Amino acid sequence: MTTDSIIFDVDGTLWDCTDTVARAWSDLFRGEPDLDLQITGDDLKKLFGKLLDEIGAILFAGCSPERRNELLEKCFIAEDEALKKNPPLPYEGLEDTLRVLSARFPLYIVSNCQAGYIERFLEATGLGHYFSGHLCPGDTGRAKADTIRTVVRENGLSAAVYVGDTDGDCQAAHEAGVPFIHAAYGFGKTEQADYVIHSIRELPALLEA
Repeated sequence: MTTDSIIFDVDGTLWDCTDTVARAWSDLFRGEPDLDLQITGDDLKKLFGKLLDEIGAILFAGCSPERRNELLEKCFIAEDEALKKNPPLPYEGLEDTLRVLSARFPLYIVSNCQAGYIERFLEATGLGHYFSGHLCPGDTGRAKADTIRTVVRENGLSAAVYVGDTDGDCQAAHEAGVPFIHAAYGFGKTEQADYVIHSIRELPALLEA
């Protein structure tokens, strides 16, 4: 495969924080009198990767748009505190893989998340020095495909690939004109991937093939 750079998703690709976040959100929901809602890590696996407005519409379907936004903001604060206090481990073999790849390619992150979340991941894992940059719809106000295009354009990339775990990631990468590598060990499935890996450790060999 010919490439000059790699762009990664976060959740389901670099780590799995769903159990930690589910506990934080469920604790929050118990203090909201208009909610009768508990959530699990498996529930979040079906939601992560969607735009934040979509997640709010699914979780808080009976609430007004203003209330949804208020609850989402509370979720993000609770999530950030939980990840700061009890960060999950990255996927096994991730740091070794990033060490190998970063010696050959610039690495980037684009994830559907709120502003500050990627920074929390990098701080919690200590892996920030392997990445040349990152961006998210929370920073740009645009969808993932446009955010991928922005990273490609602003960094002068001509042969980037995107690594993610959901069909939404696949669609966004293809819309941005970037080949998609499916992290099949993650949260989702897709039938349209250009390449598939079943462990993050497989990525360097795939890029050498």
